[in-house]
Amino acid sequence: MEKLVYLKPNVVIEPLIERWFAWAHLVSPSTAAMNITGRHLEIMNSYIESPELHKEMVNNPKMLGGPFMDYSENRTEDIKKLMESTLINQRDSISLSLAIRKLVKMLKKEAKGQSLEGLYEFVPEILKGYVELIYDLNGNPSFRFFENLLYKSKFYNKNSQSIALWVTNNDSRPFCLSTPKLNEDDVLHLDMPFDHKFIDELSKMRRNPQEYDFIRGFLGDLNQDEEVLFQSFFTEETSVPYVKYTGDKIRMRYFGHACILIETKDVSILVDPLISYYGYLSSVEHFSDYDLPDSIDYVLITHNHQDHVLFETLLPLRHKIKNLVVPRSGGGHLQDPSVKLMFNNIGFKNVIEIEDFETVEFLDCKITGVPFTGEHSDLDIKAKLCFHIEISNFSLLFVADSRVLEKKVYEHTRPIIGNIDVLLLGMECDGAPLTWLYGPLLVDELQKDHDQSRRLAGCDFDRGMTLVDIFKPEEVYVYAMGQEPWCEFISSIKYTDESNPIVQSNLLIEECLSRGLVAERLFGEKEILYNKKK
Repeated sequence: MEKLVYLKPNVVIEPLIERWFAWAHLVSPSTAAMNITGRHLEIMNSYIESPELHKEMVNNPKMLGGPFMDYSENRTEDIKKLMESTLINQRDSISLSLAIRKLVKMLKKEAKGQSLEGLYEFVPEILKGYVELIYDLNGNPSFRFFENLLYKSKFYNKNSQSIALWVTNNDSRPFCLSTPKLNEDDVLHLDMPFDHKFIDELSKMRRNPQEYDFIRGFLGDLNQDEEVLFQSFFTEETSVPYVKYTGDKIRMRYFGHACILIETKDVSILVDPLISYYGYLSSVEHFSDYDLPDSIDYVLITHNHQDHVLFETLLPLRHKIKNLVVPRSGGGHLQDPSVKLMFNNIGFKNVIEIEDFETVEFLDCKITGVPFTGEHSDLDIKAKLCFHIEISNFSLLFVADSRVLEKKVYEHTRPIIGNIDVLLLGMECDGAPLTWLYGPLLVDELQKDHDQSRRLAGCDFDRGMTLVDIFKPEEVYVYAMGQEPWCEFISSIKYTDESNPIVQSNLLIEECLSRGLVAERLFGEKEILYNKKK
């Protein structure tokens, strides 16, 4: 009998689309099309024209998160090849992007309040049957996609999906939205869709050993170097076992950024999974996927941003997740693609979609969606929720990046969910401008001052204290700040003591402490035990 092997704890299973880090807007067909033309092609063109400029910009702290490729050496020839393959492999998506832009301009010119029925003949041919033309109540023209049809069309190209396997030895990684994953000697690229069974079986091997030939059997031909590299990802050394929590209290574990695991002896709930690895050199103590239970009852997603929907974490957890709870989208609008459809099409079949004040109840637990305002640059985006979690009459409110734009929303909410015991709120209160994330979706150029005023910002001191005053928690934790070093590749955030989010959150913590509350800004790892209420 062949020896059993484990997947090494620091092997990264990185999902890619046309060699770019896979995030939500690269899976949904319409947003993917706009990002290919409005982000990827532009960045590649820029790099080919001036790789020296990119190298200079990534070394400038003020340019963190900018549209600049981060390579230590000149990779112009590789980027030229990637550009060529993108133009060929993504030709349908590129055509879709051009058609969307043409449709927007046509509606702006022709739709003046009259019936839209006569304009269907002017819809670009490749969009016909995939869109419905609409007005809002004030006569502003727009359109919505029949998103399910898009996923069943040529515009959803699973052949562009792949995974890269590699070993991480530190927290340092290039910013993922602007640096594609090129060929490297220590990276194994495998062309396979995200719903492939191999990903689940490989992920199980972190904890459950398997014969090497079993996992190798999922792959096709590998050359000698690839075979040696693939073998190097496995070890006979026994993995770290998970010790099931059996206490009578509620245990909360902070994994970094907005990721929280809540456990009782009967239930596990994981919020916004972003999990680092075990067995590598990190500057910060942290929990890893070894600290997750073998089965997770509910995973909750607050909103569809790349630091809250992280496929690199979620795909390897797919085999563990019993239920995935996501916010309901606005119904086919370009800026608000369906989160449920996205997950369904990459292999998650147990997706529950809820909206404000809908609940999921099980055992002695209740999960309720609570309004999430702001942080989306004033765009009409519905797929965002705060979560109120009640376990044995003990309640936690995860506000994530919600910004209190109108406090009466939460004043109206309090009688429905009551006072809470623990409040967790994000205070990245500066935020990037609209175009940093949503720029590729815009057809018309946005005025610079408008762009700068419409930011992806969470609570500041005043807004955070509004929530404290309304819900009267006993404990307040600032989280979702993107400070952990393993988050920088996705958040591009580096704070100093003078950074406004740090100043504002310090003020909030000091004020809460002065009122006799427990208050802390979470960082790295944290474990807290709560007594259940009778």
